[in-house]
Amino acid sequence: MKKTKVEILLVEDNPDDAELVMMAIEQNKNIADCNIHYAKDGVEALEYLFDPDDEDSTLVNRPHLIILDLYMPRLDGLEFLKKIREHPEAKNIPIVVLTGSEKRTDWIDSHSLGIDCYIRKSVDFNQFVKATGWALSGAVEEKTFYGHQY
Repeated sequence: MKKTKVEILLVEDNPDDAELVMMAIEQNKNIADCNIHYAKDGVEALEYLFDPDDEDSTLVNRPHLIILDLYMPRLDGLEFLKKIREHPEAKNIPIVVLTGSEKRTDWIDSHSLGIDCYIRKSVDFNQFVKATGWALSGAVEEKTFYGHQY
C-alpha cells in the first residue's frame, strides 16, 4: 500500500522544539510520508504560503497541515492565524497549535480563530507522538476535503 504524501508547514522559532516535532512526525511515518517546510516565524510562513509580489496574496503553497507556535518574533502565532483564516484559499487548512503557553486566553483565542488542535509543549513525548499521529491522520483524511487533489 502506497503511503500518502503529506505537506506540513512547521512554524516554530525554537530549533529544539522544531527538532522534537520532526522526531514525533518520524515516529508516525506509518501514517504518512511527510515533507516538512520549516519557517522560523509567522513572516517566513506567510512568505512560503503566499506570493509576496502579488497584491491579491495568491496562495502558492497549500500544505495539508500547519503546526504553529504562538510566541515568535516578528509575527506571532495569533496574528498569523488571523491572516490565514481571513484568506479564502487558506482558511480551511488544518492548524495545530503547539505552544508552551499556559494562558487560558491563548487557548480561547486560538480556538476562536478556528484551530483544529491545541497541544501544550509540556506534554510527555509519547503523548505528543500520539497527538502528532492524530494530526497526521486528519491531514491524510483532509486530502478528500475542499475538492482539492493532492
